[in-house]
Amino acid sequence: MADFTPLENLSDEKCVSLIGIAGSGKTTLGKLLAERLGWAHLDTDKLIEATWGQPLQTIMDERGLKGFLDVEEAVVATISVKRSVISTGGSVIYRAKAVERLKKLGPVIHLHIELDCFLDRVQGARDRAFVRAPGRSLEEVYAERLPLYAKARDLQVRTDQSGLEECLAELEKVLDRV
Repeated sequence: MADFTPLENLSDEKCVSLIGIAGSGKTTLGKLLAERLGWAHLDTDKLIEATWGQPLQTIMDERGLKGFLDVEEAVVATISVKRSVISTGGSVIYRAKAVERLKKLGPVIHLHIELDCFLDRVQGARDRAFVRAPGRSLEEVYAERLPLYAKARDLQVRTDQSGLEECLAELEKVLDRV
């Protein structure tokens, strides 16, 4: 593995938040980026589960879509950390207070994958909670979320055309411009 020098332009007082559709690599790349930076990694899905004492799917089943989004917004809007890479749930972009909080914490990076890659990575994944309104197809949710990710992001990195090391290098490069 290559030596890593912390990015000069990124303050130790800030965080980096990763947003994107399921399967875009938010958790995997978030953990690796945090390790490279010597920072903590915070997965908002895990934080929601720890806060509510239930798996995400149970929260969605019991509260419905609106209730789940309310829970996600409440948890994300109150995050108070520094020097952390935050991997969010893909639905975080549905609530303004959650996005506003992430932006106050530091740069928000959209990890983008194309529709075919998204479908390949998530179709049939039984162990993955995926927030969507009843009756909505994966394709419809993908199309609905793209402009929301674009609106919320400060930066974007494609994660469907390269391996992990290349994606990490690209994240480092875009963060160096912050």
